[in-house]
Amino acid sequence: MAGIVHIFHAGRRGYRQRVHTERPKPLQQYTTEELYNRFPFGLDDINYIADLVRPQLQCRTLRSHALTVEEQILIALRFYACGTFYEVIADSMGVHRTTVGEVVTAVSDALARLLDHFVTFPTDGQIAKVKQNFFLLGDMPNTIGVIDCTHVHIQAPRQREWEYVNRKGRHSINVQLVGDADLAITNCVARWPGSVHDARIFRESRLFTEFQTNRPDGVILADSAYPLLPWVMTPFPMANTPSQMRYNIAHGRTRCAIERLNGVLKRRFACLNYLRVEPQGACQITLACIVLHNIAVHRRVPLSDIDDPPEPLAPADDLGPPMDFPLNERLSGGARRDAIVCNYF
Repeated sequence: MAGIVHIFHAGRRGYRQRVHTERPKPLQQYTTEELYNRFPFGLDDINYIADLVRPQLQCRTLRSHALTVEEQILIALRFYACGTFYEVIADSMGVHRTTVGEVVTAVSDALARLLDHFVTFPTDGQIAKVKQNFFLLGDMPNTIGVIDCTHVHIQAPRQREWEYVNRKGRHSINVQLVGDADLAITNCVARWPGSVHDARIFRESRLFTEFQTNRPDGVILADSAYPLLPWVMTPFPMANTPSQMRYNIAHGRTRCAIERLNGVLKRRFACLNYLRVEPQGACQITLACIVLHNIAVHRRVPLSDIDDPPEPLAPADDLGPPMDFPLNERLSGGARRDAIVCNYF
C-alpha cells in the first residue's frame, strides 16, 4: 500500500548559516521590472513576505556575513520562479550552492507553517460571493469550489521509489487542490505519492471527513475520477437529454477554473514542473508555493499570461473512482444532480 510522505518542520532556530564573502544584490537595487521578471513579486510584496517569516528566519548570530531575511527570501523566490539547478541559482545570486539548498529548505519550511492562515475554505459570510463568482464564470449554480489533483514531478526517490511512479510512468507527488473562481486555493493536500488515485486522496482528506459530517452550503465540482456525492457534482458520463447536455457544458465551463489555477501556479512557480529533491522536500516546497500563490492572488500580483485562455480540461483518471464510497451516498448524489438539472437547466 502506498505510503504518505511525512513532513517534518525544522526547529525555529532554522539552519546554521555559512559565512559569505559575496552578497546577493540588495533588494533595493532591483528595478520593478527586474523584480517581477526574476522573483516574481514586487518590492512591497517581497518585504511583506519577509516580515511574515522573519521570526523563523531571523539570524541569531553576530557574524557580519550572515544572510538577511530579505536575502534569503530573494534566493528562495528565485528558485521557486525558475526551478533550475542550485548551482545556477547560486551563480546568479552570488552565494554558494550549499547555501541555496539550505535557504530553500528553511524558507519553504517557514512558509509552509503559514498554510492554515493563507489557505482557508470560504466562511459562511463569504459563501454567497463565491457562488456568485462561479455562476458568472460558467452559469453553474450553488458552486463553492472546484477540485482536482495535479502532479508535481520529482526525481526518483532513494526509498520506496515504486510508490511515486504515476500512471504516465513518471515520479511525482499527487497534489489535491480546491480553488475558487478567482484562482485562490481554498484547500490542499500535498503528501501522497504519484501512484495514489485522486479519489483515494480525496477520501482520506480532512475536507472529505468534515463535509461528510457537516454538509456545506453548496457543491464542489469534480471530474469523473471523483465520486458523485450530495456535495460533489460530477458530469454525466453520457448526456441523454438537452438539459443534461446544458448541465455538462456549464459544469465544464466552471470547472475549468481548477485547470487554469494549476496552470497559473506552475507558470508562476516553474520549480513545480520538476523538483530535484526527495519527496519530503518536494512537499514542503509545494506547500510554500501554494502559500505564495495565495499571497499573490490576494495582493493582486500581476502575471503576464494570467489572462490567457485556460488550458484544456485534463481527462479524468482512466482507472475510474474506487467503488468503496457508500452506495446510498452515490444515489443521493445522483438525486441532487438530477434536481439541479431539473431546476436550472
